[in-house]
Amino acid sequence: MVEGVPLALHPPVELALAKAVESIPGVDALPGGSVYEMKWDGFRMACLVEPDGVSSWSRQGKNIGRYFPDLVQAVADQVPPGCVVDGEAVLWSGDRLDFEALQQRMVTARAALPALVRERPASFVAFDVLAVAGHDTRSLPFMERRALLEELARAWTPPLQLSPVTRDRTVAETWFEEMPATGVEGLIVKGAGQTYDPQRIWLKVKNRSSIDVVCGAVVGPITQPRAVVVGLPMQGRLRIVGRSAPLSARIGRDLARHLSPPQEGHPWPEEISERVLDRFTGNSGPLRLTLVEPLVVEVSADVAWSGRAFRHSVRLLRARPELAPDDISSPFDSQQQ
Repeated sequence: MVEGVPLALHPPVELALAKAVESIPGVDALPGGSVYEMKWDGFRMACLVEPDGVSSWSRQGKNIGRYFPDLVQAVADQVPPGCVVDGEAVLWSGDRLDFEALQQRMVTARAALPALVRERPASFVAFDVLAVAGHDTRSLPFMERRALLEELARAWTPPLQLSPVTRDRTVAETWFEEMPATGVEGLIVKGAGQTYDPQRIWLKVKNRSSIDVVCGAVVGPITQPRAVVVGLPMQGRLRIVGRSAPLSARIGRDLARHLSPPQEGHPWPEEISERVLDRFTGNSGPLRLTLVEPLVVEVSADVAWSGRAFRHSVRLLRARPELAPDDISSPFDSQQQ
């Protein structure tokens, strides 16, 4: 048993998650009524505070404290022992969240990390509390846990922050429309009466935009593609920036009517690493592409742009054969370094 904290809260502890929905849930969608919160674009991070230090872990249960020594120190200084706080590690570049800069923490050599931490400090946004004064609070309704968290956060200073919440759906709609400009991905919705359960008990709705991109390859045969691989012009060339979610058989057939074998000089290879399309995949093996003559397609994408690629799969909406690939420009030019 960790001193002062029940054994069940010894890290790593499984964390509550959210399932995706297509629209903002109503005020009565979850037990006790809906509580709306911003969906932060960062790394999930839970922290257990003990008298002799802080343990932190990710959604996958990995110890991530060494990547965020600034946050671990801030939690140790400002959160009393016997507490377990759930939240998100984020990094701001000006007035926008910068996931790419945050991710550099995970790949920087240990010797170079202190300099990076000084140059690009992170923040910890707390949104739940699993223990206070050594007492497990997970069986309490969310609003009671929230009251405890607000009391803990009363004297916090940066880099610790309290995630704002509202029960006013109109306010939530305003957040949903306005906050993507800052890199906030959308909304998380929790039930005021919900206990903390390590399942998909919450709801999430992401802000999505329609974007014209270039389909330069597909996964599967050209006559029945299973997914599209899309690109955007960057630094004078068409770069792979992501893939679509799996296509239904009907959508695949409809798309195939617009596809043709590539002419000479296609900018992409016929085989790439899975990590080119999904940097978080556990599979780093090769992926065979079926190259096609570049075709403009319209996709729906969320705001999670890494600086070089979409971090999540896009949704194919339709082919745009009336548009020329050379006329497509990247809507993220202002975010590129």
